[in-house]
Amino acid sequence: MDLSLRTVTVMRYILPLREGGSLPALAEADDDFKYVLKFRGGGHGVKMLISELLGGKIAQVLGLKIPELVFANLDVDFGRTEADEEIQDLLKFSEGLNMGLHFLSGAIAYDPSVKIDPLLASKIVWLDAFITNIDRTFKNTNLLMWHKELWVIDNGASFYFHHNWQNFDAAAKTPFKYVKDHVLLKQASKLDEADAFAKTVLNDEVFRQIVELIPLEWLDWNDTEMSPDEIRDVYFNFMKTRFANTEIFVNEAKNARG
Repeated sequence: MDLSLRTVTVMRYILPLREGGSLPALAEADDDFKYVLKFRGGGHGVKMLISELLGGKIAQVLGLKIPELVFANLDVDFGRTEADEEIQDLLKFSEGLNMGLHFLSGAIAYDPSVKIDPLLASKIVWLDAFITNIDRTFKNTNLLMWHKELWVIDNGASFYFHHNWQNFDAAAKTPFKYVKDHVLLKQASKLDEADAFAKTVLNDEVFRQIVELIPLEWLDWNDTEMSPDEIRDVYFNFMKTRFANTEIFVNEAKNARG
């Protein structure tokens, strides 16, 4: 599977999408497509972008529907004509590579009362428990219906261990108690099947490919003296360890369903 990302240049800021603290926006790029942009100058900075990238690529390998992810380059002069000072500051601090998700025109938010395939629900719950995504709940589903299919969006609240950046080996073995709040948990009656499927498509080679996608400029952190390669290794080892211990979070999800 080709896991590479295209790089586009943002040409036009269309409008802010005032959801959460990161101030994503709808924008148009030089390929004439529209994207939902996640900015490095937003709330959790590049760590949120890394979560979006890693979570999105794992979802892709699992065969889930997810909008195309692209690296979105923001030129230094972009946004100087923006009247809103908050947005102007956001754009100024987001010079360089950001994250874009292809805009699904006409998509609607997933209604939790709509029944979906139990294996699909189980794969999404498995994904979120694996990447420790705390933000796919009834309050904020981060799922869209587009052309009668369920699409996964917004994985920026995953891999939350990196906000502390210590004891990542222990973090990899946590049961993920937040799975009890997952919007699809009650429909996820095939968690063992989802786990077995994941074992057929994910492996250390895939995890290594995915962490190598993280741009160098997203790995210059103030809160660690680690080199970019050492930071990539932490993400790799987190996923490798968590994948070797999936029964911990699968059992937590099954118990939460019970």
